[in-house]
Amino acid sequence: MNIEMTTTSTSNRFQNNYLVQAWLVLLLASLFGFILAGVQATLGPKIEANKVNETREKVPEVILGKSKAQELSGGGGSLAIDSRFISVEKQGKTKIYNVFEARYPDGRVAGWATKVTGQGYADKIELLMGLDSKAENLTGIFILGQKETPGLGNKIEEDAWRGQFSGKSTSQPLRVIKGGASDAYTIDAITGATISSRSVTDIVNTSVNDLKNNLVMDVEQKGKEK
Repeated sequence: MNIEMTTTSTSNRFQNNYLVQAWLVLLLASLFGFILAGVQATLGPKIEANKVNETREKVPEVILGKSKAQELSGGGGSLAIDSRFISVEKQGKTKIYNVFEARYPDGRVAGWATKVTGQGYADKIELLMGLDSKAENLTGIFILGQKETPGLGNKIEEDAWRGQFSGKSTSQPLRVIKGGASDAYTIDAITGATISSRSVTDIVNTSVNDLKNNLVMDVEQKGKEK
């Protein structure tokens, strides 16, 4: 009888301990959740503001090229950058592009830049794409964010690979090939990262297709107003 009572008592204590531990875990999880939410609420706007500033800072480089942008800045000049949103209707859906118009000090349009996102091999790829004043040629791209495979897909950030896009005509879509670009409309794939290479190229092609006519009409309209 005493043995049974002792066993029951021990069992009850174990159950109570498990319940206490379970409630403690839930309490700690809730506490950490509230802390993380507070941190996100505090830092979220700052992080977003930093992203916006980083994007605007890269606009001169992606339009003029690094050396010309530095030369302009070193001479005390700067591009005037205006931001606006362009809506594009596609297959019953509306896509919004954040477009930056860059102008020289004398008022001439230097080019356009737009922040665009698309699916990569591992996750979303976010980039800044530059176009000349008439949207006839690409002026360059800059990778703002990516989580591609280290040592392979993340090479999309390297200057040598990104540099292939500079000066490419927008008159027809770009193609990704292996073993070296063969003409003015091809991009050499990164060895072992063809999907990442094609993802960036697809993002560029889609964005050019969506925006080119809008930007050309904008230039023509402003030309008529002068």
